[in-house]
Amino acid sequence: MELRKDPITRSWVITGDDPAETGPRPELSCRFCDNSATPQQVIAKSPNAPGIPWSARSVVHPTPLYRIEGEPGRRGDGIYDRMHSVGAHEVLVENPHHDRHLWNASDDEIAHFLRLAAERILDLKRDPRIKYVSLFKDYGKNAGQEFSHPTSQITATMFVPRRVLYELRAGREYFLSKERCVFCDIIQQEERQAQRVIEARGDYLAIGPYAPRVPYETWIMPRNHDASFERTGLNKPGLRVNLAALVRRTLQRVRSITEEFHLVLHTSPSSLHPSKNLGYWRTIDDDYHWHIEILPVLGSKARSYTFKEVYYSPVSSETAVKQMREAKIDG
Repeated sequence: MELRKDPITRSWVITGDDPAETGPRPELSCRFCDNSATPQQVIAKSPNAPGIPWSARSVVHPTPLYRIEGEPGRRGDGIYDRMHSVGAHEVLVENPHHDRHLWNASDDEIAHFLRLAAERILDLKRDPRIKYVSLFKDYGKNAGQEFSHPTSQITATMFVPRRVLYELRAGREYFLSKERCVFCDIIQQEERQAQRVIEARGDYLAIGPYAPRVPYETWIMPRNHDASFERTGLNKPGLRVNLAALVRRTLQRVRSITEEFHLVLHTSPSSLHPSKNLGYWRTIDDDYHWHIEILPVLGSKARSYTFKEVYYSPVSSETAVKQMREAKIDG
């Protein structure tokens, strides 16, 4: 596998001949329940409970897209750029129990997972080669789920993903124009209008974005401004429990519509390695705002998944939020 850069969109693509099939892999026994079959462990969080060796842990992905060893070896190929897929690829095992997912685990269990995620992001950002760390969860066959055990994944890359670059550009331009964070202004307007707020929990908010890319798209955001998720995850344990509860309840609402979804955390890129060309990192603590995006995957082949450059959602945010507010969920 290697990374190739699109000279028009400036986005990096990982490509190569990969025979692996999508969907949960058939397993005689779960590699994350059976310690003897578990890949190399990076770190584990202890729940301080008798008989339970860990509450959440990170292991090296059994077939990683990015490998920590080596150098990128960036080089030209005519007008194109390519480099080795150097970075990191880990599986975050959310829970020791095979049937305890983010929507039916306890808030304490989810908080342990969130703290582990924050620790791994912070640690990987210390690598001078790494510019961005992505946390994501794909659930369901049509979403590209790999493992049956409750897991999320982390990738650390030497580039910032294109979608995050769009947000960085927009956030910086808005801040230079108005000296305010665009995400904070969105939160204030959504709370004032109360049309697209799904639920508030402590200092966190779940909303339907004004211009959804797919039906029932949902964002979870902190009311208090912070560019970095890992600062929240490590320094504010009380708030982390509120976030855990909102993640759990929001996923229950999403699953009242469809069981399949993509979840991705957007946090700030590494500020240890500012870009000389892009210049986003100078004001990033003021102009960026971390958040979680959840994109449900509907079973039918809706047009929202065929228009790749102009998104189409046949359900407005207001209708989607009303339906999700009324969904029956656990306390």
